[in-house]
Amino acid sequence: MDFAGKSVVVTGGSRGIGAAVAKAFAAEGAAVVVNYVRNEAAAAETVAACEAAGGVAEAVRADVTDAADASRLIGEAAEAFGKVDVLVNNAFAPYRFDPESRRPLWDLDWSDYQRQIDGAVKSTHDLVRAVLPSMLDRADGAIVNIATNLVARPAVPYHDYATAKAALIGFGRTLAVELGPVGVRINTVAPGLVYPTDASRDTPDALIEKLSADTPLRRVATPEDVAGPVLFLASEWSRFMTGQTLYVDGGFVMP
Repeated sequence: MDFAGKSVVVTGGSRGIGAAVAKAFAAEGAAVVVNYVRNEAAAAETVAACEAAGGVAEAVRADVTDAADASRLIGEAAEAFGKVDVLVNNAFAPYRFDPESRRPLWDLDWSDYQRQIDGAVKSTHDLVRAVLPSMLDRADGAIVNIATNLVARPAVPYHDYATAKAALIGFGRTLAVELGPVGVRINTVAPGLVYPTDASRDTPDALIEKLSADTPLRRVATPEDVAGPVLFLASEWSRFMTGQTLYVDGGFVMP
């Protein structure tokens, strides 16, 4: 896939899936904005890796759950690279994928759900609103949201996280219907457990082994496994796809 001349914003791009996606776009010639909120050093490492891969990259600090910050992020990306062709909504509110420390429904308050909804859906809403004027002017653009296969097969009942990601899928499908006629595509990648990442570092080995045994490809995903489908959905190779959800989990979910 050739992304030469394209500019890409990856939220939560300093580590894990976001960093792998940013580096993959850079390797295909894209100019990449690596968004981060706290870890400046990790963002700088990702930028350096993007440049080493042959792309151009810039780190921009922004809390995408804040509408003003989300708008500023898109504005700085457009100023740096002239436009935004691709938006990858990867950021989410901090979460630990550890079944031993998760809270059951009766220990969760609505504020726990709201935190995840703000991290997944509100941030996407604000970023899409900020980037749409540029995409609509060109009648061209691709938006890729990152969800989870837990919405289809909740192997561990992470209630608040999975509920927010289910809402994100619904939001993306609705957007796809509205924006398809004006040339903007919205699709979703739904990985299973991705290891290693900051969120999965506390996942017990026993659970990783069980998930691997229940997966036809007999392992869990790496961040790099997720990057390829994201690039596909952002590319001309998927130009007649919108409103779709790709499960990237080695066959754990087969819709």
